[in-house]
Amino acid sequence: MTRPPHSVLGIATTATADEIRNAQRELARIHHPDVGGDAAVMQAVNGAAADALRMLGERVSQRPSATGGGHEQETAAGSPTDDWFGTERDVPSFTVEALPAEAFEALLVATAELGDVEGDDPPYELCALLHSPLICWCQLDVVPDAGASTINVSIAPVEGHLLPAIVDVRNAYITALNRLDWSNL
Repeated sequence: MTRPPHSVLGIATTATADEIRNAQRELARIHHPDVGGDAAVMQAVNGAAADALRMLGERVSQRPSATGGGHEQETAAGSPTDDWFGTERDVPSFTVEALPAEAFEALLVATAELGDVEGDDPPYELCALLHSPLICWCQLDVVPDAGASTINVSIAPVEGHLLPAIVDVRNAYITALNRLDWSNL
């Protein structure tokens, strides 16, 4: 019998995306093979985090719109809330054959090509405002994954612009990363 994802992560079923990611990071610091942990346990943690984020996405999409509960409020400068209401998530999106610190640095360079960095929590989270033609808010979560890094992409609309297809945002990042000279990172 498999344990529910929130149980694996040690968090409440009402956890936010940030709480899910924080639990995953904390468990990675203990269980990642690069720090002497067990690869099978780390895979279970990564799978549980992906499942919990997917479940959160389903809960978010079922929330009432417009005037319901303040979930759609925006913070200063028009950035999305912590819950990223109205988002699309691609979990997992792609894998980078580099440890999180190096993958994060590469994502910073790629973001400079695609838009502006709006916030970061190295080496695990990068928030960006992407420019034309992919105008949107984008959050990239870097997840340690057995000597590599899995990148999860979430996007949210910018007021006055249609949300681009998440596959286009993912592909833009992959293209930008493939153009990099990784020896200089």
